[in-house]
Amino acid sequence: MKETFATTKTDAHLQRDVLDELEWEPSVDAAHIGVTASEGVVTLAGHVPVYSEKHTAEEVAKRVHGVRAVANEIEVRPSDAHVRDDEAIAAAAVHALQWDAKVPDESIQIAVEDGWITATGTVQHRYQRSAVDRVLRHFHGARGLNNNIEVTPPAAVSETKAAIEAAFKRSAVLNSKNLSVEVEDGVVTITGDVHSHAELGEVERTAWAAAGVKNVQICVTVTPWGFGPAEEWGY
Repeated sequence: MKETFATTKTDAHLQRDVLDELEWEPSVDAAHIGVTASEGVVTLAGHVPVYSEKHTAEEVAKRVHGVRAVANEIEVRPSDAHVRDDEAIAAAAVHALQWDAKVPDESIQIAVEDGWITATGTVQHRYQRSAVDRVLRHFHGARGLNNNIEVTPPAAVSETKAAIEAAFKRSAVLNSKNLSVEVEDGVVTITGDVHSHAELGEVERTAWAAAGVKNVQICVTVTPWGFGPAEEWGY
């Protein structure tokens, strides 16, 4: 028997759920984070001491049922004990990348201005670009991160489209019938519908895992359960 899904959350209900989820997340101090919600769009405001908390707060909000989009306006305010000048942040960033086995540090350049770290260069795989992001976002004193590293795979793979479609069909959380894949010159474009940001993240992760992918364009609509007919998914 197909399950029917109830009415959508009110703005106040969604706001409360996001606040509760932020309180539940141990790596985020939510004491100075404010949340507003309007028709599924959540805005985060306030301040945190490190950039990693700002990043995590956004990811936490996205995993709440009913959230369609997140505007992250949280300000990073390093504590007095962790204030660093740009030169010190840049030196620490270069050193950290040299110690990470997943990062080809010889092809990465770092620049820091007013506490904002900018990483440029090229890597062959998406996971290497993500590793740079993971390393640099946790720095004390950093106010933000621009990861401008380009992924340039060594060769394109003719079966990229078929490989991604097959991965969607294998997925336990995605309905491949609601997703379309197009590939041109290493650029993958995904269109369709999913029911949560968690599923949206799975779509992007799956697409990037295919060999020969230079870039992924996600043109997928997030329609939470209760906003559309459950029959579309055939459950």
